[in-house]
Amino acid sequence: MNIEVCPSEDAPIELLLEADPSEKHIRDYVKRGVVYVAEEEGIVGVFVLLPTRPGTIELVNIAVTEARRGEGIGKRLLEAAKEAAEGYKRIEVGTGNSSTNQLSLYQKAGFRITGIDHDFFTIHYEETIWENGIWCRDMIRLTLEL
Repeated sequence: MNIEVCPSEDAPIELLLEADPSEKHIRDYVKRGVVYVAEEEGIVGVFVLLPTRPGTIELVNIAVTEARRGEGIGKRLLEAAKEAAEGYKRIEVGTGNSSTNQLSLYQKAGFRITGIDHDFFTIHYEETIWENGIWCRDMIRLTLEL
C-alpha cells in the first residue's frame, strides 16, 4: 500500500463523507490541512491532518473504503499519520460518542481520552446522526503524545 499527499482539490470527498457527513466541513478542512491517500489498485483509504496550535496537529478525518474495512488499513493509516506528524508534540482526534469502532482503534493505538465536547454534533451538524443504534451528540477528544 502506497500513502502519499494528495492535492486538496483532488481529495476523495465521497470517501471522506464516510467519516464525516458534512461536505461543507470537509471542503473547509481539506483546504486548510494536508490530505493523504492510500492506494492499492485504487484509493483504499484517506486521512487529513490539520495543524491547530503550536506543537499540535489534529487528525480531522480518517476513512477506509467499505470493501476494504477489517484488513488493518485503518491501523496502517494511523501509523502513517504519526509519521507525518513528525516534529509535532501531539496528535489530537475527535470522534462521535457513537463511533465505537473508532474509539477502540484510537485507544489501541495509544490515544487517551482527554475531553468531551458536549452537544458538538447537535450544534454543528444540521442532520441528526445515528450510528450503531446510538444518537451521536458528543465529540470524544483523544490525544496521543508523540
